[in-house]
Amino acid sequence: MASLSAVGQPVATELSAQQSERITAGNTAVMSKKHPIIVTTGSSGAGTTTVKTAFEHLFMRLNIKAAIIEGDSYHRYDRTEMRRRIARANALQEHFSHFSIQANVLDELEALFRQYGKDGTGRRRHYIHDDEEGARFGGLKPGTFTEWEDLPPDTDLLFYEGLHGAVVTDTLNLPQYADLLIGVVPILNLEWIQKIHRDTAERGYKPEDVTDTILRRMPDYVTVITPQFALTDINFQRVPTVDTSNPFIARDIPTADESLVIIRINDPEKFGVDFPGLLSMVQNSFMSRWNTVVVPGGKVGMAMEIIFRPILERMMEQRRAA
Repeated sequence: MASLSAVGQPVATELSAQQSERITAGNTAVMSKKHPIIVTTGSSGAGTTTVKTAFEHLFMRLNIKAAIIEGDSYHRYDRTEMRRRIARANALQEHFSHFSIQANVLDELEALFRQYGKDGTGRRRHYIHDDEEGARFGGLKPGTFTEWEDLPPDTDLLFYEGLHGAVVTDTLNLPQYADLLIGVVPILNLEWIQKIHRDTAERGYKPEDVTDTILRRMPDYVTVITPQFALTDINFQRVPTVDTSNPFIARDIPTADESLVIIRINDPEKFGVDFPGLLSMVQNSFMSRWNTVVVPGGKVGMAMEIIFRPILERMMEQRRAA
């Protein structure tokens, strides 16, 4: 079945056929060993930045030149226009959010993935989040975009971090281009706490405005965001060990030491994940299922680097041999 978006267009909510194809066959026909693509997907406040930081450390250590792509850059509307569109949707009692397919230029993102996999080129732009970021791009206002530009030449791989890296619809199939697809999925209450605190502390929003955003996004969270995590190669799910029953009154974000992180590898053999080695190097970690390891929250960065480093090394070996 399909649901109607805010603009009356159908959005697929049952993608079992495509998901089954992705999981069982891997859609390897369009992946590129010469120009690999790594995708990290998760909603706002989920913690995708932690994964990005781990990869940035590895890129530096392994001397890898990466083209970094931020998912916010593929929003369709600037901040002013997005607010107008949301107000219109609210007046019509429709849901519309940054999670919505129609609120993003995902055809441009798919074109980038396709082009980069073909010859290592493509184009990107940047979304300006705040004044500091705007200053780095010549004084642009927060909530606007830079002009489209070509990717830097001669990069070794493309790294995407954003909301929609594994979206599949009737007309889009983004995960088919990813050589490594990563999901970041805290339990929902923790995700909300992180978003509320980030948006109020760093972006100047009022708590009630952030709560309204969370509620407005919920239909799209269910139909657009969560289906992606059935397609990921590796998922990281942070679980707090303290009470987060009411995220809307939480005074602080549970610390890393107050959390566990569940790491699920869909096909350990595909990526050569060394579970015994990981368990020996990360103290107090344990296996909860045959393909799932649980690590202390404070050790997740270390665990990521242990898992991702050999994967990156193999990618670069395959790239040189291609």
